[in-house]
Amino acid sequence: MKKDIKKLYKEQVIPSLIKDYGYKNVELVPKLLKISVNRGLGEESRNSKELDINLKELAAITGQQPTINEARKSIAGFKIRDGMPIGASVTLRKERMYSFLERLIHITLPRIRDFRGVSAECFDGRGNYNLGLKDQLIFPEISYDDVNQLQGFDISIVTSAKTDEEAYSLLKYLGMPLQEKS
Repeated sequence: MKKDIKKLYKEQVIPSLIKDYGYKNVELVPKLLKISVNRGLGEESRNSKELDINLKELAAITGQQPTINEARKSIAGFKIRDGMPIGASVTLRKERMYSFLERLIHITLPRIRDFRGVSAECFDGRGNYNLGLKDQLIFPEISYDDVNQLQGFDISIVTSAKTDEEAYSLLKYLGMPLQEKS
């Protein structure tokens, strides 16, 4: 039986990272801080029904009500007005973060067709990992019949790691199916 990620982190990941990097203090070991799930609305921002559908999908996937991101200023070329909804986001912390990451690693990512692992090139230089998904149907919470249009979103995994190498090791030990670095 698989262990939950928080227990795995405490029992196996911390000792492994201390051995690999020689940390003097347990508090120096990198840990997960938060996971942000974002989705841009695009053309659907003008249709309140589509906005509600997008919010319900994000809520079903993350288990938390998303916040609506509004435009800060008007841009005529994109037909955007100040205060218009342009995206939705969810920030997960603590138990919900671990639960979401566990579902992402063990259930969702293996459902991607021809899946060979996620790219190891998506670190931002500060120890955070960014993953873009093309459609919402890979999540088991989303029914194929309820989807009008395929729409992707971004997942940002924020860690306390100082370097990408430490963050790569942390995610690899947690079970993230990362491809080998080239």
